[in-house]
Formats: sequence, C-alpha cells, structure tokens
Amino acid sequence: MPPRAAIAALIFDLDGTLVDSEGPGLQVLHDMGLALGAPWRRDNMHAQFGGVPMAQCVAELARHIAPQHQPLDQAQFVKDLRANMALRFRQDLKEIPGATALLQALQTHDLLFAIGTNGPREKAELTLGLTGLRPYFGERLFCAPEVGSFKPAPGLFLHVAAALGCAPQRCAVVEDSLPGLQAGLAAGMQVFSLHPRAGLPVEVAQQVHFIDGLAQLQSWLT
Repeated sequence: MPPRAAIAALIFDLDGTLVDSEGPGLQVLHDMGLALGAPWRRDNMHAQFGGVPMAQCVAELARHIAPQHQPLDQAQFVKDLRANMALRFRQDLKEIPGATALLQALQTHDLLFAIGTNGPREKAELTLGLTGLRPYFGERLFCAPEVGSFKPAPGLFLHVAAALGCAPQRCAVVEDSLPGLQAGLAAGMQVFSLHPRAGLPVEVAQQVHFIDGLAQLQSWLT
C-alpha cells in the first residue's frame, strides 16, 4: 500500500461510489442488449462496462447484435437507454451506505470535496436529487461530457483539482471502477478504491488504498 500524504481535497466518482446506480443502470443496458440478440452474460457485461463511458458501451453493443436486426442507431439507442435508466432510478435508487454521514462529516472539517463523473449532468442531477445528496455539492459537480475528458484519461480529475484550487498531489480520488482508478493514478492523485483487489491489474492494486466502504474512509480522514 502506498504511503498516505496530507489530503486537502476529495474527488468522488458518482455512480457506484455515492449513489447505487451502477448496477441498476448496467442491468438496463443488459436487458436492452439481450432484446437485440447480444450474447452477453450479465456478470461479464457488468465487469467489462463498469465505469466506461456510455457511448463506448453502446459502440461495443453495436458489434454484437444479432444478424437479423438492423444496424444499431447508436444515438437513438443512447437516448432510449437514458430514458429507461431514469425510470429505473426513480423506482428505488438509494445512496451508497455511509454517503450522507461522510459528506456531513466532511463539512465540519477543512477538506474540499467535489464530484467528477463520466456521466452527463442530466443523469447526475437526477441521481443526486433522488438520493438527497445534491445540496452537499453546490457548483462542485463536474461531468466528463462538459469537460471533454473521460476516465481513464486524467483530464477530468485534473480539471476538478484546478477548479478547487488544489494541487493534484494534495487530492484524493474515491472510485469503484477500474477506469476511475486509472484516471486518478494518471492524474498523480491518491486513490481510494471501493473496487475489491480481485479483478484489478497488479500495477493498479499496488498503488491504491483499498477501503471496505465509505464509513471506513470517514474514520480514516476524520
């Protein structure tokens, strides 16, 4: 495990880190893919696409639809996918356990915090609103489509650090997916991983701090 330096700012991923939307969202993608004849096992698809930009997921789907289907209109598919995800989230979306308690604790300490998500603002606003977490972030919600850089590239996190006025090496990233972990490391930031060690490349696992949940992060930071 790498040494932990002084942290001045925390940058959170959103889906699967603060709100429990990663699994339900990928389930919607899986169901829609099956309807088009894509030969995907759910567990394999979730492992492959966790944290991956949606356009990239849909482009991969387009390569695997059954021959009897027409070529996929990817733009329309993404539109339909987002609408179906929103319906699913409105049913029973919950925060990741410990999210509210952690954010409340951070408000009482001298730590900046923000969100850096690969998802679009419309989705982020919806999921944060449904779970009651939106007021904690104010203007500190940063979305990759607006920044023009998607994880695993480091640009999104570097943009957030600059907006917070904090040097990258004084920032820590909290992530649950491989692309997010890679982005944080590429940005030169400390990285807390909610993703288990299993399934991660050795070179990534050797550089991150593994945590069992947000409550553990709260006790570590405060």
